[in-house]
Amino acid sequence: MAVITVKGTPTHTRGSLPAVGSRVPDFLLTRGDMRDARLADFQGKRKIMSIVTSLDTGTCAASARRFNLEAAKLPNVVILTISNDLPFAQKRFCEAEGIDKVVPLSQLRNRDFGVAYGVEIVDGPLAGLLSRSILVVDEDDRVVYAEQVPENSHEPDYARAIAAVAAAAAPAAKRYRR
Repeated sequence: MAVITVKGTPTHTRGSLPAVGSRVPDFLLTRGDMRDARLADFQGKRKIMSIVTSLDTGTCAASARRFNLEAAKLPNVVILTISNDLPFAQKRFCEAEGIDKVVPLSQLRNRDFGVAYGVEIVDGPLAGLLSRSILVVDEDDRVVYAEQVPENSHEPDYARAIAAVAAAAAPAAKRYRR
């Protein structure tokens, strides 16, 4: 169980993020067109998993915008923005904001992601939603960078996440850092 804060109030998550060097678990999430998405759908690519509470919040929206801008500069990288938002709302948000390089994914049909990845908030007013976190995962589905933002209303460290994506192209012995 990890402890984060929500507007300064201590809040708990169901577990902890997958550790650097570990293989991430499979997932079953829903795309904006209502098709299922699994980890294997992104095989062979480096992945930035931007896990957010809701795209309806300013900070989560800012993260999606920032990663959309960065995506064009990142070869062989897919950016997944994962939340509990309905796929319809995610799609509407992305269209309204011109976000076209980020893949929004929803826990609509399956709530296992938040549990398996240790990011489901279990108490407080945001219970059941996901805590703001970043995972950078290499082509072999191993974590090369993990950040669970300590204060849920703050943005993640974009520079470290982007640097980790670049480092993920290095030999495996040099990749894994927290």
